[in-house]
Amino acid sequence: MPSLQALKRSARYELIRAGLEGTALALNFGLPLTNPQRGVIFALHHVDPESPANWAPNAWLSITPTFLEQAIEVCKEEGLIPIALEDLPERLADPQDTRRYVCFTLDDGYRDNARFAAPVFQRHAVPYTIFITSGFVERTRSIWWKTAQDLVMRTDDVDLSTFGIDTRVNIEQRAERVALFDRLANAVNDAENEDTAIARLDSLAAAHGIDPLAITEHLTMNARELAELAADPLAHFGAHTLTHANLTKVDDKRLETEMVQSAARVGGYVGAKPTTFAYPYGYASAVGAREIAAARQAGFVAAVTTRPGLLSETSGKAATALPRVSLNGFYQRKRYVRALLSGLPFRLRQT
Repeated sequence: MPSLQALKRSARYELIRAGLEGTALALNFGLPLTNPQRGVIFALHHVDPESPANWAPNAWLSITPTFLEQAIEVCKEEGLIPIALEDLPERLADPQDTRRYVCFTLDDGYRDNARFAAPVFQRHAVPYTIFITSGFVERTRSIWWKTAQDLVMRTDDVDLSTFGIDTRVNIEQRAERVALFDRLANAVNDAENEDTAIARLDSLAAAHGIDPLAITEHLTMNARELAELAADPLAHFGAHTLTHANLTKVDDKRLETEMVQSAARVGGYVGAKPTTFAYPYGYASAVGAREIAAARQAGFVAAVTTRPGLLSETSGKAATALPRVSLNGFYQRKRYVRALLSGLPFRLRQT
């Protein structure tokens, strides 16, 4: 039986899809939905022509190069000017500047960003920013959501004792696999000590023949690859912490270290210290007033969340708490991009 969380997730996805379709239909009929906002920052992860199975737990993180190209085309058709994220705060702070902008950002430093996304950006002369977690680059930190996905998709019988749960789970159906992923994800997300929870998940995976750091090695760019990509004048790089930790769960000293040392490491990889930052996870329970202030204190000119929304006239005054709009693998339609740029889906969420 599907988990209650899986059913809620499915219902949420369908509700979002219905909202996007409704907005797209309204725009098609010429309803006056012109948005006065200042633009958008898009959040991406994977860009790969081979889309994962749509039931895979992390499928939403991957879009195709074709859809990325469509998103760029829509932005240009709507009059948005592509710029690098690091240049955005200065533009927003200029009271004489009423233009609308678009920034493309990609989290975690996946290899497919260089292989498949960069050529699209180059073809359209669009700047892009990749946020780098140094623990991934240096192969010292596992990507726990990838570890959990590999575990549930490759294993039929899971002994959870190494995860601190005295039970064994048999999984055969897709719904059961997704339910186990949800269980593991909740254990990490809800843990008071995220490091301990991830270590337990890594041990669980290892007990079933899965090497978490090999997954990191396979998916993410190393220092040499980042240096090569830095030769692209359109490529920009931002910090994404040392360990991809939920920063609300760390003490003040580690919070500063995760930000400042991450920027220093990224500077070492690409030859220039980054001035932008992305909060890991980025949702409300992972970014608070303390973290926003810390990013400002660390000297970042811009820091992005994953709180959905467009840029407003006041965004420049909160440059270390900027919203982003996800380009989601479940909604890869050109009309959906135009719907997102209208701003209506975000206003509907608030009603």
